[in-house]
Parts: sequence; C-alpha cells; structure tokens
Amino acid sequence: MRILVTGADGMLGSNLTRELLDRGHQVRAFLLPNSPAKTLAGLDIEITYGNILKQQQLIDAAKNCEAIIHTAANTSIWPNRSEIVCKVNIDGTRNVIEAALQNKVKRMIYVGTANSFGFGSKANPGNEKNSYQSAKYGLDYMDSKYKAQQIILDAVQKKDLPALIVNPTFMWGPYDSKPGAGAMILAIYNRKVPAFAPGGRNYIYVKDVVTAIANALTKGNTGECYIAGNQNMDYKEAFTKIASVVGVKPPAVSIPGFVTKTYGWIGSTLSKVTGKAPTVSYPMAQISCDNHYFSGAKAVRELDMPQTDIEVAIEECFNWLKENKYC
Repeated sequence: MRILVTGADGMLGSNLTRELLDRGHQVRAFLLPNSPAKTLAGLDIEITYGNILKQQQLIDAAKNCEAIIHTAANTSIWPNRSEIVCKVNIDGTRNVIEAALQNKVKRMIYVGTANSFGFGSKANPGNEKNSYQSAKYGLDYMDSKYKAQQIILDAVQKKDLPALIVNPTFMWGPYDSKPGAGAMILAIYNRKVPAFAPGGRNYIYVKDVVTAIANALTKGNTGECYIAGNQNMDYKEAFTKIASVVGVKPPAVSIPGFVTKTYGWIGSTLSKVTGKAPTVSYPMAQISCDNHYFSGAKAVRELDMPQTDIEVAIEECFNWLKENKYC
C-alpha cells in the first residue's frame, strides 16, 4: 500500500521507512522544507515537503494514500513550557487526523510515548491500563503527547477514525542523526558520565518498534494503545551494559536522589538567568530519580513485536555513530 509517513527522517522514521520498503510498500515521506533527509538518502521513496501545522498541506500529501503513520513530534524538554512543542504535538496531530478522515485512509497509526501511561516497578511494570503520571514533571513535551493521544482516541470514538497508537519506550538503534538516545551511549563512551542516578527506565531496539508499527497496518485493534518496550534497567545496569558494549569502564558512583534533584534545581535556576539550556534541568533530575518501568507484553501478543537483546540495539547505534563520525 501507499503510506504517508510524517517525520520520516527521524531515527524511528528512518528505520520505519526501510522496514516498509522491505515489505513492498510505497512510502511518501512528509518532511519539513529545510530537512536534509540524510538518513533517507538513496531510498526509493517519494518526498513531499510541508509543515504539519498547515492542515491543507497534510491533506494534499495524504491523497491516494491508504495509510498514515504519524511519527513527527517536537521532543524538546527545554524550556519546560513551550508553545511550539504544544502546537506541533497537539495541533499537528489534529491536522493529521483531518488528513486521514478527508482521504478516507484505511489505517492511521499514531506514534505516542509510553510516558502517556503510569510507570511501575520491575516486579509490577506499567501497562496500558495505568493512568498518566508524568504531569508532575511540568513538561509540555510529555503533557502534549498525552493530550494528542486523547485526541486520537476521541476521534476514534466520535469520528470513526481508523487509528491505533504505538507507545515506544527509550529506543536505541541506527540512524540516530541528532543524536538523541544515542547521546547517552556517546557520553558513556567519552567518559563524561561519572555517576548514575537512582532511577531507571525501559529500553527497546528501534527495529523491534518499527516491526510492531508495520505489523499494526494489519494487526491490532482500532482505538487500542500498545506500549513498545522490552528491558527494564536501573541506570547502573544500563550504563554497565553500554560500557561493556563500547569497551570502556562503567560509572561506579551512585548519586543520591536529593543530590540529583538539587543539581537539577541549580541548573534550571541558572538557565533562567543565562537563557542557556542546562545540562540537567530540575524535571530531568526528577525523571532520573523515578523508575519508568513498563511492560510491552500487549504489543508482543497482539502486534507480534520482537524482543531483541538490548545489546544489539546499543551496538548498532554505536557502530552507526562511529561510521558517521559522531565519535
């Protein structure tokens, strides 16, 4: 089928585009006008340029498409409150919904975030039934993604939007051109992480996520959410695993939660004076002290999502970063 992919030049979008092509689909990538699209170079795809804040551009881009996969988002977490983050993630999603409805697509897949659900412990990880907990961080990124998810689900109920939602956790893999999640791997490799915070999170190989998304074109149920996650690790475990893969010594010092939060508070306070983004903001410090553990069991069961060893994800991400001279 012909599929419109928003944000196709991001790490997730770049891997997704390749998966869709491998399955014989036609991909129409919707990119910002100034996007260099380096991670899509050489692929047999159609590229259309526009802005998801321009509804008609999306409607036109989706013509003759049988499906839309909406991966585009503004993931900035500084400043904490940001009008453009809300506009892109909320108004942009509304525009994608309208494009899907007007073009009568057979399936729309919205790529959300696992943070739109409440997290849990390793023994009892968060799932799709858990209520949103992350409002306490005061980040428009998390709040806007949660609101966009609710808008999607509302449109399913009231407008018969043929949509479902895939909610990834923390992804590693190739084509991380920012770099985004790969920045953690680079920091460990360059020995810029002297210690670890007391919290933890769930990690997954980006190619497992895109397999779940591609499968969701024909699997899964309309109006359902699917957390795409794999391994829950505290930061000591995660940093040790990264260090083992990239061949360096892992950080050995644990920072107490109150010290982590104090450091974040200082960073946020100074940034209000200097106008420069902090290395660690107070919300980031709060997050690093919490256990963002989730279960991907529903996606494994209903979307046939693989559970690849996370070391493969780290190695592929690191090798891609090296090949592209990020380290």
